[in-house]
Amino acid sequence: MIDLKVYNNLSPTKGRVLITEPFLEDDYFERSIILLCEHNEEGSFGFVINNYTELKIQDIVEFPEFETKISTGGPVSEKHLYFVHTLGEEIDDSIHVIDNIYMGGDFEQVKDKIKLGLIKSNQIRFFIGYSGWIKNQLEGELKQNSWLVSEILDIDKLMDVNYDTIWEDYMRNQGGKYKAFAQFPTNHKLN
Repeated sequence: MIDLKVYNNLSPTKGRVLITEPFLEDDYFERSIILLCEHNEEGSFGFVINNYTELKIQDIVEFPEFETKISTGGPVSEKHLYFVHTLGEEIDDSIHVIDNIYMGGDFEQVKDKIKLGLIKSNQIRFFIGYSGWIKNQLEGELKQNSWLVSEILDIDKLMDVNYDTIWEDYMRNQGGKYKAFAQFPTNHKLN
Protein backbone atom coordinates (compact mmCIF):
# COMPACT_ATOMS: atom_id res chain seq x y z
CA MET A 1 0.00 0.00 0.00
CA ILE A 2 1.29 3.47 -0.89
CA ASP A 3 1.65 6.00 1.93
CA LEU A 4 -0.38 8.96 0.63
CA LYS A 5 1.17 11.60 2.89
CA VAL A 6 3.57 14.10 1.37
CA TYR A 7 6.85 14.68 3.22
CA ASN A 8 9.20 17.61 2.73
CA ASN A 9 12.94 17.19 2.53
CA LEU A 10 13.74 20.83 1.69
CA SER A 11 12.86 24.10 3.37
CA PRO A 12 11.12 26.77 1.33
CA THR A 13 13.45 29.51 0.15
CA LYS A 14 13.46 32.14 -2.55
CA GLY A 15 14.10 30.47 -5.89
CA ARG A 16 12.69 27.05 -5.03
CA VAL A 17 9.33 25.71 -6.15
CA LEU A 18 6.32 24.38 -4.27
CA ILE A 19 4.56 21.31 -5.63
CA THR A 20 0.97 20.74 -4.50
CA GLU A 21 0.10 17.41 -2.98
CA PRO A 22 -1.76 15.19 -5.45
CA PHE A 23 -5.21 15.23 -3.85
CA LEU A 24 -5.67 18.95 -3.30
CA GLU A 25 -8.89 20.13 -4.92
CA ASP A 26 -8.60 23.88 -5.37
CA ASP A 27 -9.17 26.06 -8.44
CA TYR A 28 -5.85 27.87 -8.04
CA PHE A 29 -3.58 25.21 -6.64
CA GLU A 30 -4.70 21.80 -7.91
CA ARG A 31 -1.59 20.12 -9.36
CA SER A 32 0.31 23.40 -9.32
CA ILE A 33 3.95 24.37 -9.36
CA ILE A 34 4.68 27.68 -7.65
CA LEU A 35 7.91 29.61 -8.13
CA LEU A 36 8.79 31.15 -4.76
CA CYS A 37 10.05 34.68 -5.41
CA GLU A 38 10.42 35.54 -1.73
CA HIS A 39 10.44 33.68 1.56
CA ASN A 40 11.48 35.39 4.77
CA GLU A 41 10.36 35.93 8.38
CA GLU A 42 7.49 38.17 7.20
CA GLY A 43 5.97 35.65 4.80
CA SER A 44 6.25 34.23 1.30
CA PHE A 45 5.01 34.89 -2.20
CA GLY A 46 5.33 33.44 -5.65
CA PHE A 47 3.51 32.62 -8.85
CA VAL A 48 1.63 29.54 -10.03
CA ILE A 49 3.51 28.49 -13.13
CA ASN A 50 1.06 26.04 -14.71
CA ASN A 51 -2.44 27.49 -14.30
CA TYR A 52 -3.48 29.60 -17.31
CA THR A 53 -6.24 32.03 -18.15
CA GLU A 54 -7.82 32.38 -21.58
CA LEU A 55 -7.03 36.11 -21.59
CA LYS A 56 -4.43 37.60 -23.88
CA ILE A 57 -2.09 40.21 -22.49
CA GLN A 58 -3.73 42.82 -24.76
CA ASP A 59 -7.04 42.10 -22.94
CA ILE A 60 -5.41 43.24 -19.69
CA VAL A 61 -3.17 46.18 -20.62
CA GLU A 62 -2.16 48.17 -23.69
CA PHE A 63 0.59 46.00 -25.08
CA PRO A 64 2.30 45.29 -28.41
CA GLU A 65 1.48 42.09 -30.27
CA PHE A 66 3.14 39.23 -28.38
CA GLU A 67 2.20 35.57 -28.47
CA THR A 68 2.19 34.03 -24.98
CA LYS A 69 -0.10 32.51 -22.37
CA ILE A 70 -0.96 34.39 -19.18
CA SER A 71 -0.77 32.42 -15.95
CA THR A 72 -3.14 32.82 -13.05
CA GLY A 73 -0.40 33.49 -10.53
CA GLY A 74 -2.64 33.08 -7.50
CA PRO A 75 -5.63 34.46 -5.65
CA VAL A 76 -3.96 37.61 -4.28
CA SER A 77 -4.15 40.93 -6.15
CA GLU A 78 -5.88 39.44 -9.19
CA LYS A 79 -6.35 42.80 -10.87
CA HIS A 80 -2.60 43.30 -11.27
CA LEU A 81 -0.20 41.96 -13.87
CA TYR A 82 3.21 40.63 -12.79
CA PHE A 83 6.10 39.12 -14.71
CA VAL A 84 9.26 37.07 -14.31
CA HIS A 85 12.00 36.95 -16.90
CA THR A 86 15.49 35.79 -17.77
CA LEU A 87 16.63 39.17 -19.09
CA GLY A 88 18.52 40.16 -15.98
CA GLU A 89 19.75 43.70 -15.80
CA GLU A 90 18.56 44.41 -19.35
CA ILE A 91 15.32 45.41 -17.59
CA ASP A 92 15.82 48.24 -15.11
CA ASP A 93 14.64 47.72 -11.52
CA SER A 94 14.41 43.92 -11.90
CA ILE A 95 14.67 41.88 -8.71
CA HIS A 96 16.94 38.84 -8.79
CA VAL A 97 15.24 35.60 -7.70
CA ILE A 98 17.75 32.84 -8.49
CA ASP A 99 20.28 32.06 -11.21
CA ASN A 100 19.07 33.96 -14.29
CA ILE A 101 15.46 34.39 -13.11
CA TYR A 102 14.33 37.92 -12.28
CA MET A 103 11.02 39.41 -11.25
CA GLY A 104 9.42 42.64 -12.38
CA GLY A 105 11.17 45.75 -13.53
CA ASP A 106 10.42 48.64 -15.83
CA PHE A 107 7.24 47.60 -17.66
CA GLU A 108 7.53 50.34 -20.32
CA GLN A 109 11.02 49.10 -21.10
CA VAL A 110 9.62 45.56 -21.52
CA LYS A 111 6.97 46.84 -23.93
CA ASP A 112 9.56 48.78 -25.95
CA LYS A 113 11.86 45.75 -26.21
CA ILE A 114 8.93 43.58 -27.31
CA LYS A 115 7.98 46.11 -30.01
CA LEU A 116 11.57 45.90 -31.28
CA GLY A 117 11.49 42.07 -31.22
CA LEU A 118 14.21 41.92 -28.56
CA ILE A 119 12.28 39.67 -26.15
CA LYS A 120 11.22 36.14 -27.03
CA SER A 121 8.25 34.38 -25.43
CA ASN A 122 10.54 31.94 -23.59
CA GLN A 123 12.32 34.85 -21.85
CA ILE A 124 9.32 36.32 -20.02
CA ARG A 125 6.19 35.02 -18.27
CA PHE A 126 3.16 37.05 -17.23
CA PHE A 127 0.83 36.42 -14.28
CA ILE A 128 -2.48 37.79 -13.09
CA GLY A 129 -2.29 37.87 -9.31
CA TYR A 130 0.12 36.04 -7.06
CA SER A 131 0.20 33.46 -4.28
CA GLY A 132 1.02 34.78 -0.84
CA TRP A 133 1.41 33.56 2.71
CA ILE A 134 1.65 35.61 5.90
CA LYS A 135 4.26 34.95 8.58
CA ASN A 136 4.47 31.21 9.41
CA GLN A 137 1.47 30.32 7.20
CA LEU A 138 3.47 28.41 4.59
CA GLU A 139 5.38 26.53 7.29
CA GLY A 140 2.04 25.46 8.77
CA GLU A 141 0.83 24.23 5.38
CA LEU A 142 4.09 22.32 4.92
CA LYS A 143 3.56 20.60 8.28
CA GLN A 144 0.09 19.61 7.04
CA ASN A 145 1.76 18.08 3.97
CA SER A 146 -0.02 20.37 1.53
CA TRP A 147 3.18 21.06 -0.43
CA LEU A 148 6.51 19.57 -1.38
CA VAL A 149 9.50 21.86 -1.82
CA SER A 150 11.89 21.28 -4.72
CA GLU A 151 14.81 22.90 -6.45
CA ILE A 152 14.06 24.17 -9.95
CA LEU A 153 14.70 21.26 -12.30
CA ASP A 154 15.13 23.21 -15.54
CA ILE A 155 14.86 27.00 -15.91
CA ASP A 156 14.16 26.76 -19.65
CA LYS A 157 11.18 24.47 -19.01
CA LEU A 158 9.99 26.68 -16.16
CA MET A 159 9.87 29.60 -18.60
CA ASP A 160 8.07 27.57 -21.29
CA VAL A 161 4.31 28.30 -21.24
CA ASN A 162 3.70 25.24 -23.44
CA TYR A 163 5.31 22.77 -21.03
CA ASP A 164 2.15 21.08 -19.80
CA THR A 165 3.51 18.10 -17.83
CA ILE A 166 5.48 20.16 -15.31
CA TRP A 167 3.56 18.93 -12.21
CA GLU A 168 3.91 15.29 -13.23
CA ASP A 169 7.60 15.73 -14.02
CA TYR A 170 8.33 17.38 -10.66
CA MET A 171 6.42 14.63 -8.84
CA ARG A 172 8.24 11.93 -10.78
CA ASN A 173 11.59 13.59 -10.00
CA GLN A 174 10.91 13.31 -6.25
CA GLY A 175 11.33 9.54 -6.62
CA GLY A 176 9.78 6.75 -4.59
CA LYS A 177 6.04 7.00 -4.02
CA TYR A 178 5.90 10.35 -5.81
CA LYS A 179 6.46 8.58 -9.13
CA ALA A 180 3.15 6.81 -8.52
CA PHE A 181 1.46 10.14 -7.66
CA ALA A 182 2.54 11.50 -11.05
CA GLN A 183 0.45 8.78 -12.72
CA PHE A 184 -2.74 9.36 -10.70
CA PRO A 185 -5.67 10.66 -12.75
CA THR A 186 -6.60 14.31 -12.26
CA ASN A 187 -9.92 13.24 -10.79
CA HIS A 188 -8.76 10.57 -8.32
CA LYS A 189 -12.39 9.87 -7.37
CA LEU A 190 -12.79 8.09 -10.71
CA ASN A 191 -10.36 5.38 -9.60
